[in-house]
Amino acid sequence: MPVISPKIFKAYDIRGVYPKDLNQKTAELIGRALVRFLRRGKKALEERIDIAVGRDNRSSSPTLFAGLKRGILLEGGNVVEIGLSPSPLLYFSVWRHHFEAGVQITASHNPPQDNGFKIIDKNNEIIGVESGLVEIKKLAEKIALEKRKGQFSPRGEWKKEDFLGEYISFNLKEIKNMAKLAGLYLVIDTGNAVAGLFVKELKKVLPCRIKHLFAKLDGSFPHHNPNPLEKENIKYLEREVKKQKADLGVAFDGDGDRIMFVDENGEAIPPDYITSLMAKIVLREEKAKFVYNICSSNIIRDVVLENGGVPILWKIGHTFMKKKSKEENAIFGGEYSGHYLLRSHHFCEAPLYVLFKILEEMALTKKPISKLIRPFKRYFYSGIVNFEVKDKEKKIKEIEKAFPGGKKCQIDGLRLDFKDFWFNVRPSNTENLLRVVVEAKRRDLMEKKLNEIKRIISS
Repeated sequence: MPVISPKIFKAYDIRGVYPKDLNQKTAELIGRALVRFLRRGKKALEERIDIAVGRDNRSSSPTLFAGLKRGILLEGGNVVEIGLSPSPLLYFSVWRHHFEAGVQITASHNPPQDNGFKIIDKNNEIIGVESGLVEIKKLAEKIALEKRKGQFSPRGEWKKEDFLGEYISFNLKEIKNMAKLAGLYLVIDTGNAVAGLFVKELKKVLPCRIKHLFAKLDGSFPHHNPNPLEKENIKYLEREVKKQKADLGVAFDGDGDRIMFVDENGEAIPPDYITSLMAKIVLREEKAKFVYNICSSNIIRDVVLENGGVPILWKIGHTFMKKKSKEENAIFGGEYSGHYLLRSHHFCEAPLYVLFKILEEMALTKKPISKLIRPFKRYFYSGIVNFEVKDKEKKIKEIEKAFPGGKKCQIDGLRLDFKDFWFNVRPSNTENLLRVVVEAKRRDLMEKKLNEIKRIISS
């Protein structure tokens, strides 16, 4: 059996079941390996390596923090402990205070028995398999086999910091008409997860009324899994918005970097509509580039163009989106999964900025959120439909052959655009699945084309 399980090293993070796949010892090895990885190119061992470490509220997070901290200190790295923190707070802490790296202990929206590490460098870029995670894995395996002599003594420094107030203040600067928010009523569901810290602070500073669902931090997530993209997990929020006759419902995921919305009628708002609304808002200030997913609705493209921006279609995955946004110096990036990236936040997730701007738009226009998004309902969108397929590439070629004449894009799977419809067929990286999206100008056309693709896949 390997000294450290190779299966915990995913494409963009480290993740597994606690304590089966990763534990305090694993965390220590990863902490030591991270410092050695960051020390590459350093001229002297004395050069400071300050690593910010935050954690979500899963029951295993304190234990994993203890192991990670010990590993970093043993290798002479310095730990800046920011304690319980949503991931955007960790990202903010790293770029705002110029730390060498950051580690968020979290499994995001995964079940409570899972946990792991998101690692970012000083440029706030995710350290994944293509940017150092493979090397960190090899270093951890090497360290595990090293023979120890005597007792190790910590050589690094450790201190605690609290950047939550600074982060909230940084976001509040975006609200230009704070007093006008007074008449609004919000219901916010944080699912017993760490994003509840945000809401606790917002209740102190925002003039609007806020009802906080499942506010108590509980890493077992007793009410629902903290994944608001799944309909089942926002049913409580939808019911409460209608019951309270609130103006807006808001849901965060397990580590607080994704945000979803429910309108005043208790209806979930597709993230593509939120991205479109944000395009209208942010492009008033600057006619800039705007990045969105290859599987997202054409409404985003339309709204960006109508408001003087430059739409850029890109790969699915917030790591790809961050990199592309930075390369293009895009003002905003919107993902179908509810990740919203902002240039002024170092191209990191900015859920509070999105929330504040939407509240401000509602207050200034005196329009309910359902009316603000109504103009975006121009197309009929299938949503992502998964099909079990073994030979994924073969099926994609068959589909392409069956639909000649479309404008082809292959940045992520196959996308073909026609006059009245388009579709994207994308292979899963980890499962025998094809993910299919179809959008058309008419519902019957969308359903017809989706059925045609289904028949090809099942033949």
